[in-house]
Amino acid sequence: MTSGSRREELRDFLRTRRARLVPEDVGMAAGGNRRTPGLRREEVAVLAGVGVSWYTWLEQGRDINVSAEVLDAIARVLRLTEPERAHLYVLAGLNPPAAAAREGTVTPELRRLLDAWAPPAILRDRYWHLLAVNDAARTVFGFGDDDRNCLITFFTNARYRDMHVHWAQVAPEVVAAFRADVVPGDPEFERVAGELRAMSPEFATLWDRHDVGAPAQTVKAVRHPEAGELFYDLTTLAVVDHAGWFLELYNPR
Repeated sequence: MTSGSRREELRDFLRTRRARLVPEDVGMAAGGNRRTPGLRREEVAVLAGVGVSWYTWLEQGRDINVSAEVLDAIARVLRLTEPERAHLYVLAGLNPPAAAAREGTVTPELRRLLDAWAPPAILRDRYWHLLAVNDAARTVFGFGDDDRNCLITFFTNARYRDMHVHWAQVAPEVVAAFRADVVPGDPEFERVAGELRAMSPEFATLWDRHDVGAPAQTVKAVRHPEAGELFYDLTTLAVVDHAGWFLELYNPR
């Protein structure tokens, strides 16, 4: 999308969002007869705490500077949903904010999907907390009832480590991938890293390197005590209706 077409989309988007509201929706007294439906530009500007002229220029699609704070204020006034708010950011030329993580239990549909996947499969969140594990993952990888986080398990579960053929070579890549997921200032990321630093000197050393790695499709090699050497292609899929949830599917080679 070119900057010109993006500003045209922004103009039409703001106009239609404003037109669907009435003063009562935003706590204002109903006015007299209005020639056009919806809130006036002046009302949106006042409620968002911005200048009327500035908001008019924004809605006209002019090339002006905007900030995330102002866009959030406008989004609140216009009662935008999270997808609409992200769309507003894109149209204004800013990176959309990260979607808020949804709390909740694993749905029966996701559990059935995990159980139907005969090879190993796990469901985790953005902090690498284990949300669900199928029986194959328990049998092949050695996940136990005490395992609550993929990263912590990788460094502290002795059975898991012993079965991983290339554990030492893979460990730096695993830590770099976790750091790539970290949101600065998020206390849960800090808690996981701090807890593991205290438990594993190996992790502490790798963490202090500050390496960052991009997620990629990988091959997982396991030396199982009964089944011998096993090789899996790992594919990670995002669960689109739960921000920050990821499904890891292991397909035998």
